[in-house]
Amino acid sequence: MNKRLIFITNDDGYQARGLAALIEMMRPYGDIVAVAPKDAQSGMSGALTVKTPVRLRKIKEEPGLSIYACSGTPADCVKLAMNHVFTRKPDLLVSGINHGANTAISVIYSGTLAAAAEGTLYEIPSIGFSLDDHSPAADFTACVLYGRMIIDRALQAPFDKNTFLNVNFPDLPCNEIKGFKLCRQNRGAWVDEFEKRTDPHGFDYYWMTGVFQNHEEEAEDADENVINAGYVAIVPHHLDMTNYRELERLKEIWRFEE
Repeated sequence: MNKRLIFITNDDGYQARGLAALIEMMRPYGDIVAVAPKDAQSGMSGALTVKTPVRLRKIKEEPGLSIYACSGTPADCVKLAMNHVFTRKPDLLVSGINHGANTAISVIYSGTLAAAAEGTLYEIPSIGFSLDDHSPAADFTACVLYGRMIIDRALQAPFDKNTFLNVNFPDLPCNEIKGFKLCRQNRGAWVDEFEKRTDPHGFDYYWMTGVFQNHEEEAEDADENVINAGYVAIVPHHLDMTNYRELERLKEIWRFEE
């Protein structure tokens, strides 16, 4: 009987501390193949490399673990691996652990979650993991502990095949995390997104900064507020972005002729 095959990827790059933590987290569950970007690809969402060649290099090979570096985006990593690395479909795809939370509207920008969505397209159960700490030296100890609890549940009671999970950990030590909450995506937006600066030659340029504006500060069932309250937030997302309620409403009020 084949051992379980685990596909690991991320958007912070193959050398990121979060990827190493995710590999540690997943070692008890089977053989691991990690295909991750050569360089950081945060904020790339589901972007694909279409104007230049995509390159793949094996970085490490040892029993139970292979690591590849890909010159492309997180979505490239998944597509390339599924077409040219795996000889059988992985049993599970896990993405992360991202340096920084992926809550609220950040979901649509996240390369971490785009990789999980891409895995779902290949009908692989997929989970994106993020920690609410952007530091390159972030401590992922609690993520490994609590992440395994989520993996255990996902294997014992699988989620819908058209769904991928978005898991966000609060930046807290193990003994201060209050537990888990299945919740929904917070409503909010990024404001003051660019800072204007001037280079030494007198030319203006802009640096992305941004401040998150929470539109639901009192909502106890929304992911941003859940992690701020000290819980691990788990949001099930699906690929079908159709607003079915609005679809039916527009059918009634627009009444196009058949």
